[in-house]
Amino acid sequence: MEILPATVAALFGLGAPELIVILIILLVLFGGAKLPSLAKGLGQSIKEFKKAQKEVETAAESEPETAAKKPPEDKAHGPN
Repeated sequence: MEILPATVAALFGLGAPELIVILIILLVLFGGAKLPSLAKGLGQSIKEFKKAQKEVETAAESEPETAAKKPPEDKAHGPN
């Protein structure tokens, strides 16, 4: 399942004019020289997040189903 950037913008009710205003504010705050490094860092963060998400999904799929069906032990009373 891939989330498209347009979907995320629509989720928050952001259209083209709002995104342009946000980009102008970022340009004023950080300057033109700093924006590429910020975008690169954001891209690397998203890449790492997606990698970790895939690892978790793979680990969840590879777990044996018998472990999930095993009844829990009652530790409150201890062994009989």
